[in-house]
Amino acid sequence: MNSARLKKLRAAGWKVGSARDFLKLSDEEAMLVELKLSLTNALKEARQKRRLSQIDLAQRMGSSQSRVAKIEAGDPSVSLDLIVRALFATGATRQELQRAFSSKEKIAA
Repeated sequence: MNSARLKKLRAAGWKVGSARDFLKLSDEEAMLVELKLSLTNALKEARQKRRLSQIDLAQRMGSSQSRVAKIEAGDPSVSLDLIVRALFATGATRQELQRAFSSKEKIAA
């Protein structure tokens, strides 16, 4: 957000912070959210890179297209295990998975 807009919002009484502040997440919760964001982004990139549709990926996983959509959207009902399984189903390598785990995704403000 540019500084002029930020000044206007503060002058109008708005408080500006991060999603972490707003949701009052602990350090551990914030790290988990950041990890899931990184993995779901890596999944979508891996699927698109290999020109797979959500239906193709779902068939590889023995799941449904709607479940793949939930995984990519970061639905809270999706486990880390399922995200990793989906990544491997795309054909992602361990190195790609390591990059996703070490990525520095940040929780949106």
